[in-house]
Amino acid sequence: MADVQGLVNDFATKLSKRKVEGSRETARMTAELLRTVISQQKMTSSTNHAAVLIDAVRGVGRRLIDANPVELAVGNIVRRVLYIIREEELSLQAGELTLSSQGSDREIDEEDDKLFLSSAATYQRILHPPSLATLLGSKPETPPACHPSASRNHDIEGKADKSPSSLTLKRHIMEAVNDLIEDIKTCHEQIADQAVELIHQHEVVLTLGHSRTVKKFLCAAKEKKRLFQVVVAEGAPKYLGHVLAKGLAAKGLQTTMIADSSVFAMISRVNMVVVGVHAVMANGGVVAPVGMNMVALAARKHAVPFVVVAGTYKLCPLYPNNPEVLLNDMRCPSELLSFGEFSDCMDFSIGSEAPLLHVLNPAFDYVPPELVSLFVTDTGGHTPSFIYRLISEFYSADDLALQQKLLPESEHSNSI
Repeated sequence: MADVQGLVNDFATKLSKRKVEGSRETARMTAELLRTVISQQKMTSSTNHAAVLIDAVRGVGRRLIDANPVELAVGNIVRRVLYIIREEELSLQAGELTLSSQGSDREIDEEDDKLFLSSAATYQRILHPPSLATLLGSKPETPPACHPSASRNHDIEGKADKSPSSLTLKRHIMEAVNDLIEDIKTCHEQIADQAVELIHQHEVVLTLGHSRTVKKFLCAAKEKKRLFQVVVAEGAPKYLGHVLAKGLAAKGLQTTMIADSSVFAMISRVNMVVVGVHAVMANGGVVAPVGMNMVALAARKHAVPFVVVAGTYKLCPLYPNNPEVLLNDMRCPSELLSFGEFSDCMDFSIGSEAPLLHVLNPAFDYVPPELVSLFVTDTGGHTPSFIYRLISEFYSADDLALQQKLLPESEHSNSI
């Protein structure tokens, strides 16, 4: 476990220093680390195996989430692994209970057959009494065994209370976590397969910044012989849209680069907006790169569909008003301007020892669900109102119930 603790500390350090790039890579590394934690966890026969694994995963999860609260993909994967552990334990217990019931039923049937034969023999002796020689040569009969129905329920309850074996539970959990990791690795391809159904001939698609999921989505439509144009907003202040535009042009897509402030002027010429996001909240809203709310409002104004492409690992069971959710992250001011050029305005030593110029560089926007037209995930297309039901398939009911308690009345009515 010392080696596992070292791996946890190393990954937490990378998260805190923002050394892991992208939510997909973060989700994959988190799932692989939790798989190692589960495989190395030692348990005794006297303990509840599932409870031990849940405590271990929770402890590691808190450490990772505290290292970077803004990266919601970490908490998503931790909760999904906890859900897997609970489900596998219940599945194994149900299997043991079924086998126990079947065994008890077979025993009862055998005993019933014996009782029936015994009753028939008794009835035969009444009608035809045995001879004196038969009575003298026979052995004394033993009283028939009591009917096992009284002890059947006790046996079943005793087996149901027992925890599944450590090796079987671990094996099932490891297989499920491996499936989760594989889903994370292949989600981009599964999302891209749906591109040809949404992008049609001679359409114009607008996107903001850079997203690997969006790039694969658009390139997949191009590979299916779709002829369309892409308008890329540059995504200041990091200008990652330049990277996306260059990559799309290299794939043969006709691409137009615009400034973020030109989105409203260009949106009337666009047939669809396709964007990637940082996280999808339980109410159908999204946390996305800064500037995305402006694009969504422009699309809503001109009745242009606003489509979000995201893997299911980005589905977060939390709501934006939850105190655990940190919706924004302030990035380095140097992305906006150079300190040398504005040193006279930002000098702390003049006047009241307070700078005259403040620089704020938020990383994310929040886009409410009413501005989103469609979510395209690796499980298919969904409307914002369906996201809560989709989330319930991946997370524990306890987590969802806790989030419902934190919702105001208006959110409750919208989520039903």
